[in-house]
Amino acid sequence: MNENIVGSIDVAELAFYTFVLFFIALIFYLRREDRREGYPLEDELTGAIESPGGPLSTASTKSFKLPHGGGTVTAPTQGREKVDIAARRRENFGGAPYSPTGNPLADGVGPAAYAERARTPDIDAHGAPRIVPMSTLEGFSIAPLSTDPRGLPVYGADGMKAGTVTDLWVDRAEHCIRYLAVDTGAGTALAPMAMALVKRDHVSIDAINAAHFTGVPGLEGAGTITRYEEERIVAYFGGGYLYANDERQEPWL
Repeated sequence: MNENIVGSIDVAELAFYTFVLFFIALIFYLRREDRREGYPLEDELTGAIESPGGPLSTASTKSFKLPHGGGTVTAPTQGREKVDIAARRRENFGGAPYSPTGNPLADGVGPAAYAERARTPDIDAHGAPRIVPMSTLEGFSIAPLSTDPRGLPVYGADGMKAGTVTDLWVDRAEHCIRYLAVDTGAGTALAPMAMALVKRDHVSIDAINAAHFTGVPGLEGAGTITRYEEERIVAYFGGGYLYANDERQEPWL
């Protein structure tokens, strides 16, 4: 009886070539995936779209189903829309800095840049909005040994009073304060808690001046905040660290 199972087939050689082919296919797949967004590239000076660059720079479109009936999204994003920003290049060379020409806090320039996030609220595991006013919740309160900011005045980077804290927007999934609702007299502005310093008798936010609080991007819905609105608000305050005062834009040395 012939007990030679594989005959003249070199199994080790086949395994080696199979691994090599798999590895080549894996590299090809990964190089396409890491070019899914942001390609083709743009010319630094003119903004003209450069050539796609061949099959390694062209990933096929994927669709992702969002949970809780959120629909679907595609990647890469279909179409490339040219975005006009309120800024001009200081010098005509690649990598030259831009100077804002409009309201740098709201126009998305430099540190105030923001992403076009989903215009739906961030949700918890049960599909309910995560970040909501604490006044609408039961079972949430400030720790006894901590200062409750509600009712305290808010002062901006210029030391002037911007308004009064009227409510707290909390993340009920992580049990922390995300935003302070500040009554400016002309409306309510949400200020990121991470940029606020709460003291016993006042709240200090040095990102922007008191007059800038009236220009904080508002909310479309009552009692909810979308991811896009969060992005705009945080960008507005983040931009203030550079654009709120003229001296912040000058070198220290």
